[in-house]
Amino acid sequence: MSGRRPGDGSTDGPDGSEGSARPRAGRSRDRLLALVWLVGVWSLLWGRVSWGNLVGGLLVGAAVLLFFPLPPVTFGGRLRPWALLVLAGRFITELVIASIHVARIAVHPGYRPRGALIAVRLRVRTDLNLALTAEAISLVPGTLIIDVDREDGLLYVHVFDVRGPADLTDSRERILATEARIVRAIGSAAELRLLDAPPPAASKTSAAADPDPPTDRGPDQ
Repeated sequence: MSGRRPGDGSTDGPDGSEGSARPRAGRSRDRLLALVWLVGVWSLLWGRVSWGNLVGGLLVGAAVLLFFPLPPVTFGGRLRPWALLVLAGRFITELVIASIHVARIAVHPGYRPRGALIAVRLRVRTDLNLALTAEAISLVPGTLIIDVDREDGLLYVHVFDVRGPADLTDSRERILATEARIVRAIGSAAELRLLDAPPPAASKTSAAADPDPPTDRGPDQ
């Protein structure tokens, strides 16, 4: 005899073991993914991958998840190995190119680069996509996340070495391209369709927060 009651659509036994096991399995998977991501960020911050950094990242990541639990983030997509390789390869390429660019500016005598703040509206507004895109952008030298608007899906980004409006357009396109690679690597079918959808009409508030010209703050000190 099954423990399901007619019409309730449940497949639980009397103790609710199966129904409760599925949410627990989902939470465990989300924690594992968060731990893997934290270990990866820890290794990138140290600049090299070693057994010591991996063990240290595991300890730090476990401590963060234990003592500073994050709100539950549901992963409803699927992993696509080829898209993951493309994401990793393009990220490493941009990391190297941006590092060389910043290093050249650092040793250039008399040159004072200008910075700008831009707002970029993402097409997929889930917490997971906002977090992953923000992390990927901040890890590349020359771009830094200043603030995140979860409700409108806006990332406020400081861009380094801006010489004109074309640089701002390139920065926005690069950020949206990073989002697209992340969604293609781990997103759901519904999220993939959002990448091809036209951008939503901006309200007066969001349009004012996303200007076309740069919001120059003067030369970076």
